[in-house]
Amino acid sequence: MPKGFVYILSAPSGTGKTTVGHRLLEEIPFLERVITATTRKPREGEKNGIDYYFLKEEEFLKKIEEGFFLEWAKVYRYYYGSPKSEVERILSQGKDALLIIDVQGAFEVKRKLPNAVSIFLLPPSMEELKRRLLGRGEREIEERLEWAKKEIPCAKHFDYVVVNDLLDRAVEEIKSIMIANRRKAAFVFDNENYRSLGFGEDILEAIKGGRCDAKKV
Repeated sequence: MPKGFVYILSAPSGTGKTTVGHRLLEEIPFLERVITATTRKPREGEKNGIDYYFLKEEEFLKKIEEGFFLEWAKVYRYYYGSPKSEVERILSQGKDALLIIDVQGAFEVKRKLPNAVSIFLLPPSMEELKRRLLGRGEREIEERLEWAKKEIPCAKHFDYVVVNDLLDRAVEEIKSIMIANRRKAAFVFDNENYRSLGFGEDILEAIKGGRCDAKKV
């Protein structure tokens, strides 16, 4: 059965990873978001099972003991975690799984899934990051900015770095990464992934049954 890619999209709070992630999900048909669990209360407009799985702390801690999460972390006094079953379900359908998670969680996923593709979203400046946090009505602004100063140096350990200055540009840059991965020959010719490219059966037979004589000895 065709398998997809696991993508990690991470950034300091206020950088816009959720907004960028939602745009990617709207524009890329083979991409599906892994719904994560959290112990924080829902923000206005957020729905359980759509934005997050909202759990009580004792329930979350029990699931940690049961090995329910691919990764989990405690950030700003709340727990966040990604269910293993969500990732497995998406990949089994041949889709790509998108994890929109904090930096701690990103490193944990990369440790367990070394082939996961990690993308770090940077703010254009600390001043702009503060402006966005204020505009979002966040509390503990200074605490979040201090935390961001600790997370931003982690960008050098990610596979890709994208700056979220202009939203459209950031989305297009990440889309190009995801589309390029699905054009890798190793992925295209694995099982039936080639069908997404739209070339004919005669081309497929030429590739599979033919011998490449163009290599230099």
